[in-house]
Amino acid sequence: MTKTKIIDIHIHGINGYDTRTTVEDHILQIAEIMGSQGISEIIPTIFPATINVMRANLAVIKKAMELQKTEDRSQKTEAKIIGVHLEGPFLNPLKCGALNAITFIEPSEYNFKELIEGFEDIIKIITIAPEINHTAKLIKKITDMGIIVSMGHSDATYVEAEAGFHAGAKGITHIFNAMRGFHHRELGIAGFGLLNQDIYIEVIADPYHLHPQTLELIFKIKNPERIILISDSVKETTPFTKYQGVTNAHGKLLGGCMTIAESSKRLIEIGFDKDIIMKCITENPERYLIQ
Repeated sequence: MTKTKIIDIHIHGINGYDTRTTVEDHILQIAEIMGSQGISEIIPTIFPATINVMRANLAVIKKAMELQKTEDRSQKTEAKIIGVHLEGPFLNPLKCGALNAITFIEPSEYNFKELIEGFEDIIKIITIAPEINHTAKLIKKITDMGIIVSMGHSDATYVEAEAGFHAGAKGITHIFNAMRGFHHRELGIAGFGLLNQDIYIEVIADPYHLHPQTLELIFKIKNPERIILISDSVKETTPFTKYQGVTNAHGKLLGGCMTIAESSKRLIEIGFDKDIIMKCITENPERYLIQ
């Protein structure tokens, strides 16, 4: 019998390690910790930084992926690293969230080529703000390369998000977080994500990023086959942070405080349909990645 794969498509780090490193063992430690928590596959997510720094982060993840393939790791419980998610740097400074807005750059084809050249084979997802100048053309180019475009860290209106979708964007990064708020006269990118039944949405389902009734709203309105639970965990996340938010000194959320194994269990315990929730960490992300 084939084992069900639990897949986290958006994870920065955990327990003191994150993707801002030049040491491949740090990435393998993340994989080991996530594997011990029941996660089968992960897509390490790189923070926006200078192109040179992001390329260095890409190089170390690529090396870790190669080590997983070549070394005998049968005694380890590692989650398999199946690619990379670039969260930026083509984002809107107005919606930077916990990211460093100084590192955001123009979404030009030149900058994109400088960023990804030599790493095309491992990049699975890139988060882009669709309202930034000339982004539609770049979204189409990226999509044509077989890389998934997810829209996020964005001040996009409903129409701008819809234009990004028609250009080829397939997902929305951590819906409601770091994006234009929902308004009755302008539903924005969050409203588009809820109402469009084809686009996938990432959902951080810990107790801090979304109110329980917001989660209820999502699962009542959204096509359940297009919901993907993510951890968005960071190096400050540990098995002991699940009942407290991961924040900086000013109280700003830095990332998720639960693995998707934990957050899915939490949702089921508070009354969400078990079959639907399990698909949000298994079938849905798998379908998202292979279409």
